[in-house]
Amino acid sequence: MDTAEFFGQLAQQLLLSAPLFLLIALGYGLGRFAGWPESVNEGLNRFCFNVAIPCMLFKVMSKFYQSPPVDMRLLIAYFGSCLVIYVIGRVVAKNLFHLDAISGSVFGLGGIFSNNVMLGIPVAIILLGQASLASVALVLVFNSLILWTLVTVSVEWAQNGSFSARGIGKTLVSVLRNPIIIGIFTGFFWSFALHRPLPQFLDRPVSMVAQVAAPLTLITLGMSLSRYQIRKGLRESSAICLLKLLLMPGLIWAAAYLLHLPRAESQVVVLLGSMAVGVNVYLMAQKFQVLQGATATSMLLSTLLSTVTTPLFMILMGHFYPDWP
Repeated sequence: MDTAEFFGQLAQQLLLSAPLFLLIALGYGLGRFAGWPESVNEGLNRFCFNVAIPCMLFKVMSKFYQSPPVDMRLLIAYFGSCLVIYVIGRVVAKNLFHLDAISGSVFGLGGIFSNNVMLGIPVAIILLGQASLASVALVLVFNSLILWTLVTVSVEWAQNGSFSARGIGKTLVSVLRNPIIIGIFTGFFWSFALHRPLPQFLDRPVSMVAQVAAPLTLITLGMSLSRYQIRKGLRESSAICLLKLLLMPGLIWAAAYLLHLPRAESQVVVLLGSMAVGVNVYLMAQKFQVLQGATATSMLLSTLLSTVTTPLFMILMGHFYPDWP
């Protein structure tokens, strides 16, 4: 692949993903300049997370019986890489920024927790197609459970010198009550138990709501980002972005290659790993009153930078990833 071809493909990928980020920009403008109250953003967030996205994932998973089997090695590639990056993040936080254990836990979370719902799903649809959503849903099922458990254990250990079964139990209950997880599980149950399409009276309204999920989620994400400002913690946030946007997807790619994971599933996990820092990292920072400026800044910077880094990884994988037999 020569230089002209490479930049031509990069421009094509950027054009494909441009509508997504224009919707984010629209939401940002509505929140920052149009005077839309924060209550509107909160209502739209609630609708997206509790209704629109669960409907879309329920519809996808209700057809799971029609899809080829999902390769479970993608979970090893994704979450194994998360564990490695989290450890690296903790080491960097302690030795480079001299952060305490709780701040280091939040810093490490920033390097691994992707905005896979509000950003990952729409980007996967555009760059990889609807067929990628089954693999995306599989990652989403385990994402909150594994990563929140990891950070819960880390924080409890920092606070108490040990971790409790109660803390892990609360995390598990919280995950199982998540509407997105409920949507995935109910759709999978329909597929597994009935092996038939949704009846028309149910399919049509679910489909109508599912169609607005991706664009409305992006607008809502933009409105959410408008509430944060780049004020402080630039050194820490730059390090988080480096871990999140480059090291994380690079390590997932290497793990997928070593596991001989097929190209389609490999592209899904690398794409999800390359997404911007998720808002849950900022919520964790708020909860423990640490790194709030750095995590807010990392959300803004990583969302902006991922407009280039994610398409770049997809192009490179398209040319340098083998088709395993």
